[in-house]
Amino acid sequence: MQNKYNILLTTMSLDIGGAETHIVELAKGLRSEGFKVVIASNGGVFVKDLEDCGIKHYAVPLHNKKPNNVYKAYKMLQQIILEEKINLVHAHARIPGFICNMLHKKMNFAFVTTAHGTWKTGSGLKYITRWGQRTIAVSEDVKKYLLDNYKIDERNIKVTINGIDTEKFSPTVDYSSLMREYNIPEDCFKIVYVSRIDKDREDILTSILEVLTPLSQQVEQFRFFIVGGGGILHSIKEAAAKLNVALSEGSIIVTGPRTDINKFTAMADLFIGFGRSSLEGMASANPVIIAGNQGYIGLLDKCNIDIAIKTNFSGRGQKMAGSKEFCEEIIKVATMPSEEREAFGAFCRHTVEQQYSIKRMVADNLEVYMQLLHNS
Repeated sequence: MQNKYNILLTTMSLDIGGAETHIVELAKGLRSEGFKVVIASNGGVFVKDLEDCGIKHYAVPLHNKKPNNVYKAYKMLQQIILEEKINLVHAHARIPGFICNMLHKKMNFAFVTTAHGTWKTGSGLKYITRWGQRTIAVSEDVKKYLLDNYKIDERNIKVTINGIDTEKFSPTVDYSSLMREYNIPEDCFKIVYVSRIDKDREDILTSILEVLTPLSQQVEQFRFFIVGGGGILHSIKEAAAKLNVALSEGSIIVTGPRTDINKFTAMADLFIGFGRSSLEGMASANPVIIAGNQGYIGLLDKCNIDIAIKTNFSGRGQKMAGSKEFCEEIIKVATMPSEEREAFGAFCRHTVEQQYSIKRMVADNLEVYMQLLHNS
């Protein structure tokens, strides 16, 4: 059934990333509820996925704050809002939020923003950050950050979750094409890390690479996959190539950006990551180690799952990964009996199934939308 409201989602880009995947799943969910949804971003690998689902995408330079791009994006979004008869705009990053806020004051559409994490507030950035009439936070600790740093009225904040498609991310997904593509032996232990490969991830990526030499002394045959694209992809590829000379050739595989992430998570014997990607690894019934640029939680189990949930699987406020304990946990998973590994994986998938459905995420967003649309 077609809904009478038209919604515009704006974000910086649609390349591989937790926020980007969240937006794609939200757009699909809104469309399935009968809303007309269009998206504006600087583009990326997910554009085709959206267009295949019948969701229109506009290429708009929302990816940086260069004055000429800000001006161009302002004019383009203004035209899109008029032509598509947009009732509500939902911005998903600082630059889109800033531009859409200016348009909101002029055009008076309903305006929502989402905080997918915590942002830097120094160098005046706090003062160019704009929040909507309602703001959605992806975890309780992000809500606290909003209250502490921006003094947003708590009544205007809604906490949601990162909804995961548990059919798409499942241990039953066929990953045989990856096994052939990378010529992986059947009895090989496969570790997968998925994230944007940007400067703020450099420390954790360096820590992971440092672990692989001692790991090779304990595990006879393994493949470590770094999946994603970003600004430091070339330097990580170089570091991996040098390390591969010392290790068994091809032990580290840097794939670059991929859209078949669900095949990689299904293939993994151990998933390392943080944020949304860790939930995708969990949904695929993997043991998961939470290790991010903001903190280290370690191997997920009943003892630390509450901390992981509270921080949206980011590790915010926790200690940073030390190479010794990091290595010990990887070796622990690699050498444990398969039944024990499966139990860790089953716990992870059950957590996602019970608490992180796309249906709930879409319902949370619609609750906020309707509060504004019904009062407009």
